Amino acid sequence: MRASLHGLAAVLLTASLALAGCGAADEGPGGGDEKAAAGRPDAGYAADGPAAEGPAPDGPAPGAKAGPGATAALPAGQQHVVRTASLSVEVEDATDALASARAVAEAAGGHVADETTERVDDDHVSSRIVLRVPQAAYDATLRELAGAGKLLSRKAQAKDVTDQVVDVESRIATQRASVARVRELMDEATKLSDVVALEGQLSSRQADLESLLAQRAALRDRTTLATITLRLSEREEPAGERGDAGPGFGDALGGGWNALVTTGKWAGIVLLAVAPWAGVFLVGYAGWRWLAGRRPVRPAPAERPDAEGSSS
Repeated sequence: MRASLHGLAAVLLTASLALAGCGAADEGPGGGDEKAAAGRPDAGYAADGPAAEGPAPDGPAPGAKAGPGATAALPAGQQHVVRTASLSVEVEDATDALASARAVAEAAGGHVADETTERVDDDHVSSRIVLRVPQAAYDATLRELAGAGKLLSRKAQAKDVTDQVVDVESRIATQRASVARVRELMDEATKLSDVVALEGQLSSRQADLESLLAQRAALRDRTTLATITLRLSEREEPAGERGDAGPGFGDALGGGWNALVTTGKWAGIVLLAVAPWAGVFLVGYAGWRWLAGRRPVRPAPAERPDAEGSSS
């Protein structure tokens, strides 16, 4: 009888944990953006929350308050901002400017996230580079990159994600407490069916916890490193500034030769077009001469005797 009561109690507790886990797994404000950026871990804001028993994907920060229902506590007044900027700069040499931009990012403690270089024509190169730099060096890096040449455009954005940070930390703390409660029930369970059901609940809660930890890592990356997109283009010199001295003797000779070749080509085309008609005309003329040669010659009319001969 006591075993049946224990089993019934375990089932009821499992059902209550399932409802609590579903509530903890619901997405909070900005959850869609966090999932899209998940998977980029970095050092950032500190998180307080109860630690789950056994190894976990990420541990709580120093000073975390353990216990069911505990929520993450961020320092009062701490703000988390995602900074992005886009620059377009015209430079004399895009290759040299690209190397300088890499050096600036590395000197600031950042790195190159993406880079694309293409040749516009035989003389000009265009480059696009994405830099990730620490938030503390964001303004200085932006000024240095903008001063590399002629600034064509600049766009900077700052998005406050403090609410998302607090929400994710709170959900992580709740989910860890839920995982710990399921493990306690597994230790007390005596029936195989109860153990199997609790293992399923534990796996589901662990997966939700890992997803939340990935969201927190993404937020850490976005709020710790600013993103700067730099486009470099080379200046195209107007035709009047290229040092053209006008046409010379070689240009005149080349132009005359080209004109002669073009005239000869068109004359040949005209002759080829007239050739069939000329052939027809020559054949007709030859036939006419042949017919004229075969035509009989009429004798000349006799001369009439003059008046004097008649009279005699």
